[in-house]
Amino acid sequence: MKSKYSKLCKSVCVNIKLMKCMLVILCVVFELLFTNQVIGQTLPIPTKAQYQWHEQERLMFLHFAPTTWSEVEQNDHSVSLDRINPTKLNTDQWCEAALAFGAKQIIFVAKHSGGFCWWQTETTNYGIKDTPYKNGKGDVLKEIAESCKKYGLNLGVYIYPGDRTWGAMIGSGGKTKDPAKQEAYNKVFRTQLTEVLSNYGEMLEVWFDGSCVIDVSDIMEQYAANSVVFQGPHATLRWPGTESGKLFYPAWNTVRSEDLKTGVSTQIHGTPNGDVWAPLETNTTLYDHYWFWSPEKVKKRKSVDELMDCYYKSVGYGSVFLLNASPDTTGLIVEGDMKRYKEFGDEINRRFSNPIAEINSQKGNEVVLQLNKPTRINHAVVMEDYREGERIREYRIEGYSNGKWVELTKGISVGRKKIDYFDDVEVEKLRLVITKAAAEPLIRSFSVYNVSNFIPPKNQSMHVWSNPQKVVSWKKKDVNNNKLELKINLGDKINVPGQYVLTVLPEIKQKVKVENAAMFYDGNKAMQEFVRIKNNTIQINQTAQIKGEADLYVELIIQIEQPCNGVVEFKPLRIN
Repeated sequence: MKSKYSKLCKSVCVNIKLMKCMLVILCVVFELLFTNQVIGQTLPIPTKAQYQWHEQERLMFLHFAPTTWSEVEQNDHSVSLDRINPTKLNTDQWCEAALAFGAKQIIFVAKHSGGFCWWQTETTNYGIKDTPYKNGKGDVLKEIAESCKKYGLNLGVYIYPGDRTWGAMIGSGGKTKDPAKQEAYNKVFRTQLTEVLSNYGEMLEVWFDGSCVIDVSDIMEQYAANSVVFQGPHATLRWPGTESGKLFYPAWNTVRSEDLKTGVSTQIHGTPNGDVWAPLETNTTLYDHYWFWSPEKVKKRKSVDELMDCYYKSVGYGSVFLLNASPDTTGLIVEGDMKRYKEFGDEINRRFSNPIAEINSQKGNEVVLQLNKPTRINHAVVMEDYREGERIREYRIEGYSNGKWVELTKGISVGRKKIDYFDDVEVEKLRLVITKAAAEPLIRSFSVYNVSNFIPPKNQSMHVWSNPQKVVSWKKKDVNNNKLELKINLGDKINVPGQYVLTVLPEIKQKVKVENAAMFYDGNKAMQEFVRIKNNTIQINQTAQIKGEADLYVELIIQIEQPCNGVVEFKPLRIN
């Protein structure tokens, strides 16, 4: 009897365990069917520095160099140093410009490609100490650091790894044209970087425009461990791929580590399945595509509508927006620019400072936002608590009206912030539905607005493929031992930073492989990281601002299975 009772108990226990297992399985199946969560994915999360940086939302770039006096974009050393005497320079005014449009940080260009240094340094005879400004005792980096502290702004520094005075030209990453000078220049740049990072307070951001081939790992570890880094082997941020101030959508905050390590990864490398957090910094100019002031360039000042278009497609896609300012030769930001920054900031506040309704700190796949009465709206803003990773993969927003839910808009990525707009509609409540997620959604906030006199931004995709153009052709006789060498002039095709593609097309169908590709500015070879080869295509990542001021060409070595005629076509992958 005891044996039968024991067996019965064991049987009951086994059945209970089976039922528990079945219940767990059913819950998982239910979750998969109704929330479409991605199971087993480890989500990258931002570092403390990345989160602090991202929360600023808006930043101000500040470009000032001898080119301001020469009215060109790249410093050719044509300006005599005795002309550089900005007697009205006022870094407090620069900070006021940043605050006018809501920026929380200034990135000061302490050294651009020409090599001119705005701080007191003994590493060069081409700097502010060699000018009449304050009798050679001026230190503009010190002045802006003090003003930022006074106005409660964070400070970042742009220091170009190259230097024209050493023959380390545009796109070189700091590699000198004369190899015999490399070791000496390495010491100079390492000293310069140490000075700007150790003598002027904490730098929240360090900019290595176009990457850096000089080993500065020890310096970065000692002085910039809590900084975010733009480009180079220490990069924790990404360039979008243009300087238009606009992203394409979706815009993911994660990438594969092997792409980030190149130092020049961009938005096209973003993927929700990336293994490292590397958000986008969307930068643009105030003057069309010019970074430095001139009397002519101010005539190309962006309108408020154009700046708002950038805001929607940068901040509104989850990025940080970096807008440039450029003082004139007196050292002041001109009145028209100051006015435009304030107009831009005022318009952002007009649209988004007073939500009609808002709900915060919610979890799960559905959030309902109640309105007190039927209310007209045309905007919704969703923010994730991305400290635990970017979780939302797809969503929709619905409005409740006349007894039923109606879809107002839908999207893919959210990240820090996603701004959606739609036709005016009167609703009693709203519902955010997460239809796909990598983990339980953490909704930081869900808010709605009614923006009066709203004109939607130009709804053009930034992921544009234009019609390809033939840039060069070859004949069968040009192929020797199944190899073809070509030199392609792209100076008239590429005059703004962006991403471009060359495609090698033989006349007859066969295997074609590009063995080697190199890019040159004014005869100087650029870093190989700017050129990526895949079978018969070459992707060019052009970060330097040229604007018709330098020659640009590409040299190719192509392996062809069978000699024949052919062409090479060119088209932009991303355009401004």
